[in-house]
Amino acid sequence: MVNDRNSFIFRSLSTLLVILVINFFLPRMMPGDPFSTTSADEVGEEIIVMTEEQHLYYVNYYGLDRPLYEQFLSYMKNLITGNLGRSIYYKMPVSDVIMLHLPWTILIVVSATVISTISGVVLGTLSAKNRKKGSDRIMMTGMIAFAEIPSFLLGLILLLIFSVYLRFFPLAGAVTPFAHYNGPTDQVLDILYHAFLPVLTLSLSQLTGVYLLTRNTLITVTTKDYIRTARAKGLGEKNVWIRHALRNALLPVVTRTGFMIGIMMGGVVLVENVFSYPGIGMTLRSAVVGRDYPLIQGILLIIAVSILICNLLVDKIYGKLDPRVVI
Repeated sequence: MVNDRNSFIFRSLSTLLVILVINFFLPRMMPGDPFSTTSADEVGEEIIVMTEEQHLYYVNYYGLDRPLYEQFLSYMKNLITGNLGRSIYYKMPVSDVIMLHLPWTILIVVSATVISTISGVVLGTLSAKNRKKGSDRIMMTGMIAFAEIPSFLLGLILLLIFSVYLRFFPLAGAVTPFAHYNGPTDQVLDILYHAFLPVLTLSLSQLTGVYLLTRNTLITVTTKDYIRTARAKGLGEKNVWIRHALRNALLPVVTRTGFMIGIMMGGVVLVENVFSYPGIGMTLRSAVVGRDYPLIQGILLIIAVSILICNLLVDKIYGKLDPRVVI
């Protein structure tokens, strides 16, 4: 048990170290630097925001002219003290920028995870119970059709239909600008109103995976001997499906939930930009365009650590659901 725990801690720390190395070097592999987008490429160009002297001054000021290994050691030293650096674009600590935008992303990712998991399990169970019937085939066709549509394209379709043509939902933002709420309830409803389409997009993009996994696992589980034994003992179909079949079929669904959060954190970057939703996905895009290295590193680190924590929680839940599994 102790060896397993030590091995798990070693694997987690090794993964985190690899993530930190990639976080540092990946932004610097992009062409340009944080100041090249605001400086002129040649003398005489009309758009001159920053002179060459100013450009060199700021590169030196932020230490970007130092050797990469020195910058990396400085980055690691700051991380140990909990310092994520200072955003070049926002002119404020990276941790403050992330805390301004992270709650919006958590809201839509957690909501979409809960909705897609519950909906996928319910629909997968109904489809497995009605296997090879008309409703099963229709549901399978519809789910596979959704799976083939990329999340950003699905978001654009929903935006055009429900916001542009029908005008049921807002085109952008997380709250109504300059709104005066009569109470907390009005504010919550306004937030949910703006989050509806981003949550729907993320939920639909992940629904098929949960649905197919639940359906196929249930079909396999219901052929096992213990299911036939339960029926032979006189248990009702409802008890057989819920207590014996569905309980065992949920184990791989729990595992998939951890991976699904990771996939959603990647997809949320595109979805937030489609709906101009002010989460860290939209902030990451701005940081990449502006080559804001500290902010890119901070956001990617938060996303990676979030995924690691989710996978750790999933492993713990899996161990509780199936005591035979040693994590």
